Amino acid sequence: MALIRYVTEMGMGTDVHGQDYTKAAKRAVSDAIRHSSLNFFNALGKSPKDMRITARIGVAEPEQVDTEAVAAELPYGTVTVECVHGGLDVPADSGHTSAAPMGDAIVIASAAIIVRFEE
Repeated sequence: MALIRYVTEMGMGTDVHGQDYTKAAKRAVSDAIRHSSLNFFNALGKSPKDMRITARIGVAEPEQVDTEAVAAELPYGTVTVECVHGGLDVPADSGHTSAAPMGDAIVIASAAIIVRFEE
């Protein structure tokens, strides 16, 4: 069986204080799905649990993302989270990107939510 892509949603999330890459990633996922309403399940003979979802997250430090916490943001389907280099860290005025007291960088994450079904 082949997996066929039906939906691609994009989102962006930030953590303004705390440099929490997981928080930024979760917000990016939420942003991507917040305005979606998928109404084609009956037409395909599928249900939300049949979705195979890939959440591709771009952040400056992908190894810092808790992928299980990000996957929990998606309420249906089988979810895989892939973290890659991307996003953006915006240094504090001091020029430091590490946590206080040396700096308070803003962490920005990008998310692409890809929904596929087995056909």
